[in-house]
Amino acid sequence: MAAQKPRTGDGPLEVTKEGRGYVVRLPVEGGGRLVIEVSKDEATNLQNTLGEALAQ
Repeated sequence: MAAQKPRTGDGPLEVTKEGRGYVVRLPVEGGGRLVIEVSKDEATNLQNTLGEALAQ
């Protein structure tokens, strides 16, 4: 049986460039992290949308 590693925390928000896209690691409420890969266009659209929401 494989040993389980203790959870030491969910870590910070991270974005890394991998291959043609960007991998976003987003801590979520309740534990864990949401990991998604987005293209450059998707990342730009996300940036614009968040900017608009924060400006309100």
